Amino acid sequence: MAPETRAADTVSPLKNFVAGGFGGACLLLAGHPLDTIKVRLQTQPKAQYVLYTGTYDCFRKTVSKEGLLGLYKGMGAPLAGVAPMMAISFFGFGLGKQLQQNEPGQRLTHSQLFLAGCLAGIFTTVIVAPGERVKCLLQVQASAGAQRYSGPLDCAVRLYKEHGIRSVYKGTVLTLIRDVPSNGLYFLTYENLKNLLTPEGQSVSELSTPKILLAGGVAGILNWTIALPPDVLKSNFQTAADGKYRGLMDVIRTLLREEGPKALYKGFNAVFLRAFPANAACFLGFEAALKALNWAAPSW
Repeated sequence: MAPETRAADTVSPLKNFVAGGFGGACLLLAGHPLDTIKVRLQTQPKAQYVLYTGTYDCFRKTVSKEGLLGLYKGMGAPLAGVAPMMAISFFGFGLGKQLQQNEPGQRLTHSQLFLAGCLAGIFTTVIVAPGERVKCLLQVQASAGAQRYSGPLDCAVRLYKEHGIRSVYKGTVLTLIRDVPSNGLYFLTYENLKNLLTPEGQSVSELSTPKILLAGGVAGILNWTIALPPDVLKSNFQTAADGKYRGLMDVIRTLLREEGPKALYKGFNAVFLRAFPANAACFLGFEAALKALNWAAPSW
């Protein structure tokens, strides 16, 4: 049987950018409230009085004190970078596939798809790392009761003025440790589930909305199974006062000493409640935008 040529193999970089940006915006709108809860649970100090006892308690207290908009604190920074980030992510995945193909449309092995996804994680870190740094600081300051930054731009400018570009990119290594393997698993899962869910004789581009949601949601959950521990370390490192941690190993040692292994899975409930709907929305938005672009501008 001749290898199937899928839309993801032939779409133009411009369509990747637009469709990826739309998918990323869908992911952010669907998932940011639980992301805020996740970060607050991950970074609350270990003390006699625990500010939040769990996901629902954090949700209830946040809405009670700050209203529903409190769940969208820090969204400006990731929203501003989501279009180029998702464009680069899908571009990196496509490039990774092309580099391993002997001819266009050639079906790749599981390991090749995983490596292509890893490349996407490397590509996106340049945008994700500073965006996550700003997002986490804004999410945490509200729960701490101190209003140091007025918004994403103010936060980024002040970080740069006070400590330079290294402060803006604080946590980049941990972002790479989180995103490279998790993106590999993310795209591998989505691609394989799409193929498994496609009826014999049909193209994956004809996959129904429920099946796209299922494939995207499951990919998001598996992504976070390996991304959560380094994400906890990254959140703590990025929101810590300057000089608190000497590096990655110091963050790990401190958390394990003070809170034990379970500290690496703080925010577990919030993460997995968010993972399915947010990533289902992302891939549905991407596929819908891609179909619209193929219909409206087939020559792009």
